[in-house]
Amino acid sequence: MRNTLAIAQKELRSYFMSPIGYIAIGMFALLYGYFYVTMLDYFVQQSMGAGQFGGAQAMNVNQVMIRPLLQNVTILLLFIMPMITMRSYAEEKRSGTIELLLTSPLSDAEIIVGKFLGALLLWCVMLAISLIHIGLLFLYGRTEWKEIVTAYLVLVLMGGCFISSGLFISSLT
Repeated sequence: MRNTLAIAQKELRSYFMSPIGYIAIGMFALLYGYFYVTMLDYFVQQSMGAGQFGGAQAMNVNQVMIRPLLQNVTILLLFIMPMITMRSYAEEKRSGTIELLLTSPLSDAEIIVGKFLGALLLWCVMLAISLIHIGLLFLYGRTEWKEIVTAYLVLVLMGGCFISSGLFISSLT
């Protein structure tokens, strides 16, 4: 387990040594912020329209705003995850450290799980950045936390699926 965590730490550090990690996080934050503002504008327009016609019912923030927002995040996964995973094994081969890694006293499973955990931690950092926006909704709106926690757990697991397939494709090239 110690070797796996060392590889995950090295992988996470390599994401921030090159511009790939910063570009991926910046692109995710920019697109997530755009989707957040768009959904918030739509929510405000809908709630003002409902109040204008005498609708006394409060609109559900989770259904009208957060659900479409997080559905857009799943689409962002399609573009962000290849940026993260495409270089994992190819970079090792290009820099010549793949021989050192494969001849070290590590099993193949430790190497694979370490690279997977490094990429998953980067994805969790991206999701943590998006929690700032959700925190604003908790501050100013009536949101239900159970659905949001479940949605973020689904996003982490879906990111893990995309990372595993991306690492598989990276190992084939």
